[in-house]
Order: sequence, then C-alpha cells, then structure tokens
Amino acid sequence: MDTFYYLIQNTLPVAIPLLLVALGGMFSERSGVINIALEGIMLVGAFFGCLFVYFVQSTSLDAQGILLLGMLVAAGAGFLYSLLLSLAAVTMKADQTITGTALNMLIPAAILLFSKMFFNSDGITTNKNFYIKEVPLLSEVPVLGKLFFQNTYITVYIGIFLLVLSAIVFYKTKFGLRLRACGEHPHAADSVGINVYFMRYAGVSLSGILGGIGGFFYAVGVMNGNTNGHTGVAGFGFLALAVMIFGQWKPFKILLAALFFAFLRTVAYSIALIPFLDALNINQTYYKMLPYLATMVVLAFTSKKSRAPKAEGIPYDKGLR
Repeated sequence: MDTFYYLIQNTLPVAIPLLLVALGGMFSERSGVINIALEGIMLVGAFFGCLFVYFVQSTSLDAQGILLLGMLVAAGAGFLYSLLLSLAAVTMKADQTITGTALNMLIPAAILLFSKMFFNSDGITTNKNFYIKEVPLLSEVPVLGKLFFQNTYITVYIGIFLLVLSAIVFYKTKFGLRLRACGEHPHAADSVGINVYFMRYAGVSLSGILGGIGGFFYAVGVMNGNTNGHTGVAGFGFLALAVMIFGQWKPFKILLAALFFAFLRTVAYSIALIPFLDALNINQTYYKMLPYLATMVVLAFTSKKSRAPKAEGIPYDKGLR
C-alpha cells in the first residue's frame, strides 16, 4: 500500500505541468493557431521562474510565497514569448509549424549562452525547498489525506484550480464561445463582428501563460527547482501536445491523459519499489522510454478518431477586423 501511495504522490507533480501546457495548447488550437512552440514556452517559464527564485531565495519570504511569485514571473515570460508566435503566425501570416519550431530552437541556445556567461553552468540551480510534507488537518483524512495532502507540492492544487477555471472560461463564457468560433468558423465569427485577430492573439497568449506556468511547475516538481539549457524540459512540451490530442481538446479528458502519461513516467523511475517489475532485471532505461512509446502507440490508434475541431480558413485575412 505504501508503494501505491508513493506512486500517486509522485505522479501528480509530474501530471500538472503536462496538464497546464496541454490546456494552453488547447486554447491556442481552438482559436485557430497550432502552437508547436509549447516546448520553448515551457523552457522560458522554467528559466525565468527559477531565475526569480535564485535572486530572492535568500530573503525572508516564505517558500510557498516565493513559488507563487515565481509562477507569476513564469506566466509573464511565457506570455511575452508567445507573442512572437502570434506576431509571426497571425499578423505576418507565417507558417505556424516553422515558426513554432524556430521558437523551440531559439530558447535553449539563449538560455545556455546566458547561463554560461553569468552562472558558468548549463542552467540555474536554486536551493529553495518547495516540498510540502503534510497539509494541516487535511493530511489526517483516511486514505485521501495520504494520497493528496502528504509529500506533495502546492503546484498540484494550483493546477487543479487552473483546470477548473479553464473549463469554465472555455465552456461557460462569451469569450470561450468566441474563441472556439474563431477556430472553427472564422468567416462566420467575423461576419457577426468578432475580432478574429484579437481572439487568436488571446488564444495564443493564454497558451503562453499556461505554458510558462507549466514550465516553472516542471522545474519545481520534477527538477527540484533547477533548469538546464542542455536537457531543457525533456520533451514535456511535445508530450503535452500528445496529451492534448489524446484528450481530444477537452479539459477533463486532457486531465486523464496527463495522469496516464505521468503515471507511466513515475513507474519507470520507481522500478525498485515494484517487486514483479524489479524481478525482471530489465535495464531501467527501457522503462524510461514508456511514456514516449505510449505516446506513439496512443496517437497511432486515436489519430483518426481524435481530430481537432475544423479550423477552416486559418490563413484567412480578408475582411478581418
């Protein structure tokens, strides 16, 4: 039973970055812009969030307060970086895939250069511990307390809050309806006075905000508050794209997909705790391939069933306000 608790406790901090970045991709794609740059946006958020933590970690600020402020910095960094995609893909009509790929290639090199120049290392290392041993009162609840309120991070609770908020914005507000309309039928949206350019900028910007936060949460929950220009975010941005597709561009299905991939990754790093897997004497490297192999298998079997809502006229420009 302790192994089960351990697996769940370690799955959630990994699932949350995937969830947030996939939600960001959902907002962008449903507005009509394919955001391949999620990997780069994650790394931007992780870097600037950790940079902020590095400079304030020696102050009297509480660890969780620093984390929340770092989250805001990461969100701002992701937002600003995503504007480059908006400028190129929406305003200048550049190819979205090529633009996203360029943004993914730019930021690791820039971070590596900056880190070498100012820190003489490949990234930023912080010594602030954001780990929560237990949440008062709630940690004492039978079963659930041990699963969700012990040995965790505040990022888990923030992630769930942002999921609910995203679902409400997406389905229950005029903004969400207009965003989806601009992705599915931009001509019709434009004919009733909706500013399609603005809505697509908004969709990509939300993608940048959530992607930046997801990148910082990855650095906190997976990398223990560190960033590295060489390893980046270990392909989590691309994995989030797979999570988004597997979740069929729907918030709560995306949550299930994120939990699935995160659980596989946690199992891969916990083989010694699972007797029947440990007894197989298979090199752990093969287990670490599980999330990525699962990605290919899932996409192969769901690609025909899971299609993005029709985004007709993405390059359309005539008459847009």
